[in-house]
Amino acid sequence: MPREITGEVIHVVEPDEHDDYELDGTVAELADSRYLLVCREGGVPSFFERLVAFFKRDPITPVTLVSDEGAEEGAEIEATVDFTTVDGVYEVIEIE
Repeated sequence: MPREITGEVIHVVEPDEHDDYELDGTVAELADSRYLLVCREGGVPSFFERLVAFFKRDPITPVTLVSDEGAEEGAEIEATVDFTTVDGVYEVIEIE
């Protein structure tokens, strides 16, 4: 069942950089020659939202998207994704 995710890209792992990271076996299989986009779920927070999160000690909720196409760090993306067997890791169906 697809899901919509809006997120700020905080890190991009290109296909030729996978060996530089210790990827879980399942994630490594999913990411085979694809991009890994680590995103802050919910998009780019405003200054006020960051301040409130700091005082509440509310951590960033990261999600990892496995995508055929890359994205630029700092960009906000909206993607239709599908669940995988790994919590917090999703396969991208479409990036808008």
